[in-house]
Amino acid sequence: MFTTLEDCYPLTGYSMLDIRLDSFSYHEHQKHSRTSRLIKAAYVTNSCILKTDNGPQLWKKFETPLYRKLRKSQEYMEDVAIDLLSLKMSLFKERDKYTPLTLLETYLSSPELDFKDIIGVICDFLLAGIDTTTYTTSFLLYHLAINPEVQHKAYEESLKLLKTPQSAVTEDVLKEAVYTKAVLKESLRLRPVSVGIGRILQNEAVFSTYPVPAETVVVSQNQISCRLDKYFECADKFLPDRWIKGHPLYKQAHPFLLLPFGHGPRSCIARRLAEQNMVILTLKVVRNYKIEWAGGTLDSRSLLINKPDGPILLTFKKRE
Repeated sequence: MFTTLEDCYPLTGYSMLDIRLDSFSYHEHQKHSRTSRLIKAAYVTNSCILKTDNGPQLWKKFETPLYRKLRKSQEYMEDVAIDLLSLKMSLFKERDKYTPLTLLETYLSSPELDFKDIIGVICDFLLAGIDTTTYTTSFLLYHLAINPEVQHKAYEESLKLLKTPQSAVTEDVLKEAVYTKAVLKESLRLRPVSVGIGRILQNEAVFSTYPVPAETVVVSQNQISCRLDKYFECADKFLPDRWIKGHPLYKQAHPFLLLPFGHGPRSCIARRLAEQNMVILTLKVVRNYKIEWAGGTLDSRSLLINKPDGPILLTFKKRE
């Protein structure tokens, strides 16, 4: 049996902070380790934001227990970000000037960004890089497990692209992984990261004859729209082929129906990294293992983001 771990941190930390957080190590799996506390802080933040936004907003008058939990979680993530950035800044002065700049070094070199700006970006990475990718990957593996014909097609693609089980997933492999990318997209259609996108209206608008004044917070319901047959034929079926050019179902839907990473200036800053992580994982897993589901029907429950409503009970059988 396999239960997904919320530790996409090795790559997230290396991409953002130029260091490895060693989240797979024995020490970092302990309850009071930095990784474990960061994972808990991200979970508490996501669950508390929804409740403070939608419930009685007494926290605006005085600090409620729920707001205190949110504040402490955010403070811990900020403290970690400050420590890691301070370490990087001390090393940045000694770097070889001929070495290409990393992402964080690019931020440090930018005169438009101050220390607080960079800390904010790091906190966004740490918060958004845990549960979102973890839950999305969990649902993706679940859909592969309960749809063996889809899994077989993904396996055939992985055989074609990865000549041996140990073959590396190169840039060329990623370009050719058309079906695997379609599997990810279809999984995001049925089980998106969140219910939709929240925005503040800049101007007054009319939605289905209802006037909505400017400055109103509007949340689109993409999750519901993606399940309606009026927009997707056989909407409740897991059909990755609908996203492949040449298939009869291709381009039936409006492009703004499926926006798992948002849209515009406030879209997910790590979209390409997240997509690449999940496609690589899927290719390597189906190339080496047959996946089976050992639980009941898996649904989702929404905090700030959607999460599985039960344990991820997958069985991995080594392929010959």
